[in-house]
Amino acid sequence: MNLPQFLDFLKQDIQFGKNLTGAFTIAGQDASFAPIPSSLDSRLVAGLGARGLDKLYTHQALAVSSALAGKNTLVVTPTASGKSLTYMLPIFQKKLSSPQSRALLLFPTKALSQDQQASINEFNTHCDTNFKIFTFDGDTSPEARRRIMEAGDFVVTNPDMLHAGILPHHTLWIKLFENLDFIVIDELHIYRGIFGSHVANLLRRLLRICAFYGKHPQILCASATIGNPKEHAERLTGLPFELIDQNGAPRGDRHVLFYNPPVVNQQLGIRASALKETAALGSYLLKNRIRVIFFCRSRLRVELLYTYLVERCPELKDKIRSYRGGYLPDERRRIERELREGSVLAVVSTNALELGVDIGMLDVAVCMGYPGSVSSLLQQFGRAGRRNQESLSILVATSDGTDQYLIQHPDQFFEKNPEQAMTNPDNLLIVADHIKCATFELPFKKEESFGSYPATLEILEHLAENRVIHGSGESFHWMSDVYPANTISLRSGPRENFAIIDCTEKGREEVIGEVDYFSAPTMIHQHAIYIHQGVQYYVDDLLWEERQARVRRIEVDYYTDAHEKVDIEVLEDQARRVHNWFELSRGEFSIRTKAVMFKKIKLETHENLGWGDIHTPETEMHTQGAWILIPEDHPVRAGLAESELGAMLAGVSYSIGVVSPLFVLCDPRDMRFRSEVRSTVFHKPAIFFYDSFPGGMELSHRVLENLAGIALSAHELVSRCGCANGCPSCIGLPDDESPVKANVLKFLTALCDA
Repeated sequence: MNLPQFLDFLKQDIQFGKNLTGAFTIAGQDASFAPIPSSLDSRLVAGLGARGLDKLYTHQALAVSSALAGKNTLVVTPTASGKSLTYMLPIFQKKLSSPQSRALLLFPTKALSQDQQASINEFNTHCDTNFKIFTFDGDTSPEARRRIMEAGDFVVTNPDMLHAGILPHHTLWIKLFENLDFIVIDELHIYRGIFGSHVANLLRRLLRICAFYGKHPQILCASATIGNPKEHAERLTGLPFELIDQNGAPRGDRHVLFYNPPVVNQQLGIRASALKETAALGSYLLKNRIRVIFFCRSRLRVELLYTYLVERCPELKDKIRSYRGGYLPDERRRIERELREGSVLAVVSTNALELGVDIGMLDVAVCMGYPGSVSSLLQQFGRAGRRNQESLSILVATSDGTDQYLIQHPDQFFEKNPEQAMTNPDNLLIVADHIKCATFELPFKKEESFGSYPATLEILEHLAENRVIHGSGESFHWMSDVYPANTISLRSGPRENFAIIDCTEKGREEVIGEVDYFSAPTMIHQHAIYIHQGVQYYVDDLLWEERQARVRRIEVDYYTDAHEKVDIEVLEDQARRVHNWFELSRGEFSIRTKAVMFKKIKLETHENLGWGDIHTPETEMHTQGAWILIPEDHPVRAGLAESELGAMLAGVSYSIGVVSPLFVLCDPRDMRFRSEVRSTVFHKPAIFFYDSFPGGMELSHRVLENLAGIALSAHELVSRCGCANGCPSCIGLPDDESPVKANVLKFLTALCDA
């Protein structure tokens, strides 16, 4: 059975068809070509010819021409559209005309670095240019590192190695920095939130060192589709960009199906297991010899789905592979090679294969659960049909609220992507950490700024007062023996994380995960049930000072839900405005949080099985936030008792929290939503939302800017949910028998007009 026949079979299958919420066909398009720029060196033209190319796609030609004109250039096109050539051709051209020229290429993962180095090496061979192209990462041997420092024409690395392995030792990299003409940043959309804010400051350090060596390199970027690519690139780098976003690459017809597992508990809105449904669908595909990639949101789900597929198709067990972080590099390379060669039928992966690693031709992409952003989902869909053939993409939804909203609004994927990549390069705590690193790398002059950050001198003086650095005359110098970059992670906040230590087996302890400082009191308090990759752990002890939680594996029929007392102090109240009687504003918050108790909630039925006290210290955080105030005479409050008002506000804040990540490209845990029947700050009912990272990422401010659209989406989510009066897919689980759902819809309707 071929793919079109299989697609007809699925649509005619009664059981499968009645759970489809959307079936679309995106028509393919022919390639749009443009001539190879006439200024390109003949050796590069010959290299393109060796790859069977006598012309370029239009976006490639535009991007190459922009780069050759000296402009910082950003290319935003789908997967497999040949973005690599848009930076390879300019850096090769410059190297041919200026033999001393160097380029630094940044990729977010080691796997992608290795894959792209292989691609650049192949082009190097086709052009017969014999340039020296090296990857510098954690797996690079000391001997190879010395050779790269001395002779690397193009250095391929990742932000973490640039942060800790290159910039602090820039004097060993003089040949690179004195001749650095290009910085390439691939997969730009990955650099958002905390990671993106760190990378923005890392680039400030990089450009500062380049300027010290008399260089101002040109920056070439490539990105998947996001809502604000040009703004994001300019905010990340502090430089202007030319945007190229008209895709000229061809593609075959793409069929897209949206599948919602059947409801098994109507009252609570519980659906059949997405894992089991995906395994059943996958076995059909495999038995019909259709090549498929499965994407799962966790490593555990990868292994479970792989196991289920092997159990259902034992005759094909040698044709199925799993792929995730934690595998050895050689094993990952072998699986990638098998995919390219077509020797395996299926691979089950985390988002590790979402990025541009070459895995050859696949017919179908199945995503088990929404991966957290529309751009990621489009990337995963794009892994099938990579060579212009007809393809099929399927999203299998979980019971998660965001999944349920999107599965009910499949057309969202075919409209303009609303997600915007957000960073806050000027986050005080992040900037301060990188100014420490920058001072270690080069002394700061008093009049010197750190990128566009407006208060560099104030931070330097503060660090000097605390004897972290030393002020001498007109300069500041690093004065500690501590190597600052080694103590700063690009992928987490400034506070120490708590290590989760599995002590199940006597005499053997294993770190299985981490929890951030502010989540620890509610997630890993003593007697909590901590769930890691689907496995339950009982927290025997939380050692606060040691930043450790000691846990052991356990099987119980309940989970724990912690309650915390939150005090919000508004430090800065920006101009308040009134819309449809709602008072809306934003500002700076001081959040004091104290976990006070936890409930034991029975799985499936959500019964309350008991409670216990929590004894952890109070935490305090300064962050950015926004709020909605509801005056006493507002119509949405009419006739409601205080308990009904509280339930309504809780449902509204829950539903807004579910859909907000669709408008602001972030993890749902990056923001918190909270309601109060009588705010201690304003003495009115209020809904607060704030960034869950110290200093803030401006996420809550962006939610306020898009509040009407978010409220409309939340209204659609709640109104279309099949539960009786609230469930985890829409407004949470209400504690009383009042018509909470109807009240929530009434409130959201009024908020849409605001």
